[in-house]
Amino acid sequence: MARIPFDEHARFVRSLLAPLGARPTERIAVAAALGRITASPVESPIDLPPFRNSQMDGLAVRAADIADAPVDVPIVGESAAAPGTPAPLAAGTAVRIMTGAPVPDGADAVVPVEDTAVVDGSELVRVLRARAAGEFVREAGSDLVAGDDVLPAGIRLAPRHLAAAAASGLTELLVRERVRVAVVSTGSELVEPGVPLGPGELPDANGIALRSAVDACGALVVHAGRVRDDVAGLRAELDAAVDAGAELILTSGGISKGAYEVVRELIEPLGAWVGSVAMQPGGPQATGVYRGMPLIGFPGNPVSAQLSFALFVAPSLRAIAGLPPARTERMPLAEAVRSVPGKRQFLRGTRTADGLALPVGGPGSHLVAALAASELLIVIPDDVEALAAGDEVDTVDL
Repeated sequence: MARIPFDEHARFVRSLLAPLGARPTERIAVAAALGRITASPVESPIDLPPFRNSQMDGLAVRAADIADAPVDVPIVGESAAAPGTPAPLAAGTAVRIMTGAPVPDGADAVVPVEDTAVVDGSELVRVLRARAAGEFVREAGSDLVAGDDVLPAGIRLAPRHLAAAAASGLTELLVRERVRVAVVSTGSELVEPGVPLGPGELPDANGIALRSAVDACGALVVHAGRVRDDVAGLRAELDAAVDAGAELILTSGGISKGAYEVVRELIEPLGAWVGSVAMQPGGPQATGVYRGMPLIGFPGNPVSAQLSFALFVAPSLRAIAGLPPARTERMPLAEAVRSVPGKRQFLRGTRTADGLALPVGGPGSHLVAALAASELLIVIPDDVEALAAGDEVDTVDL
């Protein structure tokens, strides 16, 4: 069977995932809303700030009383940043005030403490500099008036947004639901990482890699499993994924042309496509629908699985979650490379201090350490067999 072009497969995967972009909403605690997308504008139920308060440590005064500074004024009280309402300020007097504390009625200015001096042998404080009405006083609602939007719709919530919501007294926010994803690794040779390896056994790197990748794209893993090369076991695992509420199923392994290719055996009779894409690594790919849920099958080799997710699935999930696309950049090669004609090759690499794309490791799909040492993919076009040092290439950040 002929390989399909990389761009054609990428377009089909985008179309398969497009319906996931219409997200329902849910109400969650502000403290749990980091990284989520607001589903509607968020109104503040209170003024910000909710009361007149001081911008500085100093004295709360009537501006008219200190217009001829330097002038000595008696201290008649104190206003701290604490619950309560200070007594109104009488003409010709002052109150010591702390940053954030309520400004007494009658006071219309704050004199910073550095503009004052103690008058020896008296209960007076000398104001050294006049201040105009309103100076260093934060008026109620000067940041936001009750009923105004503190956050817009469609914004990805960062710590500063959560701070604004909390300052408004909000405890919950209406956000878009995250895409619910299931991740299933296949292969009789796979065991839980950390388990002593028997002959022919391998730690399951794809499970943790794909679950982490899903999370990094702002989606939610609702089911994760690992199955041996057994069609009945795989069917049970996929059924469990659907029953767990998954909207998207990702599998790794089981889609090549040899024996024991359980994903192929299960989904091809259901009308799925299982074939090869003109790319390296990551040639074997699969797309289909299982019980109404889109299913995307990746190769079992760890590098192939991770690159396949990054190239085909991550762009859609990131867009749905309000995340920016992975950065792309065109830069010169640090050294000459060769490629396989007819395949789009994705070399792993780093960005040198002088802005060159330096390949890391070889093209093999098993080189997980080389992938871990990389920060970008170096894209070699389908029709190119060799490039020289200094030739420009497209790169995609990992």
